Amino acid sequence: MAVSRIAVRLRDVHRRFGDVRAVDGVSLEIRDGEFFSMLGPSGSGKTTCLRLVAGFDQPTNGSVELFEKPMAGVPPWERDVNTVFQDYALFPHMDVAENVAYGLRVKGVARAERKRRVAEALELVRLPDVGGRRPAQLSGGQRQRVALARALVNGPRVLLLDEPLGALDLKLRQEMQGELKALQERLGITFLHVTHDQEEALAMSDRLAVFNHGRVEQVGTPAEVYEAPATGFVAGFVGASNLIAGELAQALTGSPAAFTVRPEKIRILPDDASVPEAACVATGVIAEAAYLGAFTRFGVDVSGARLVVVAQNSGSAGGDLDALRGRSARLVWPIAANRPRSS
Repeated sequence: MAVSRIAVRLRDVHRRFGDVRAVDGVSLEIRDGEFFSMLGPSGSGKTTCLRLVAGFDQPTNGSVELFEKPMAGVPPWERDVNTVFQDYALFPHMDVAENVAYGLRVKGVARAERKRRVAEALELVRLPDVGGRRPAQLSGGQRQRVALARALVNGPRVLLLDEPLGALDLKLRQEMQGELKALQERLGITFLHVTHDQEEALAMSDRLAVFNHGRVEQVGTPAEVYEAPATGFVAGFVGASNLIAGELAQALTGSPAAFTVRPEKIRILPDDASVPEAACVATGVIAEAAYLGAFTRFGVDVSGARLVVVAQNSGSAGGDLDALRGRSARLVWPIAANRPRSS
């Protein structure tokens, strides 16, 4: 199998602002043609890394490469990248076609060629008939598509996306996740995406890097990061995890070593149900229950620890949750679902 070319490489990159280490020794390789996300909380260094790739900022130490070429001293307009921002950054006094054509006009592209490429870009984002409208006349989703068209019209080899869906409501954000991923697959170019939304990163990415305090805690596919978190931070930030340690861990596994288990791996079994082999079994009391539509979330007190359990609502549910509080519950999950707690 052919090895994919590296589109973006960060080599031991540091970026300091006075005493603040915004980026603290980050090394990453992002493959040509992949959808790669940098995921982390605010202040974790992900957006600073994106700015370093874009050329809006320079590393204090280390290097950034695009397609094997060092970018030290290369200004943003000479890099084969374009950026889509959360606030769209559209010119309100220009119509959509003028906004999309702006970069081409700055480069001196002829009028007829600009018109053709703008039409192609708007068709690509499924907005072929809005060229004459102003941004204020468009919905949030439409403005986001216009921002995408403007970034893509120059034919970049890497598209940088800085929290591109953050300003959209939940339903539209979920729709745009699918559209962005489908667009990236059609174009075949590299998408480098920054987000603090775990679900968004898991849904869209081929691979992702989890950032914390300026460092990368783990790089992997969504399944690798979710199912086998490398550190305690990753286990807690990417989805929810129950931490089990001390006497409870000893009772369940024969060792006091701490481990984590995801809430959806745990089932509440009736007292008369058989327990599968190679399973952990714990008995507790239901302290809380919340109906959340597609699933119900339970908090079960077990030996001084509260474990979160998520059960899918495959039938009718939610009517008798108050009656469940205070009841005994038998919790069962596969031993294979336990993940050692790392630092």
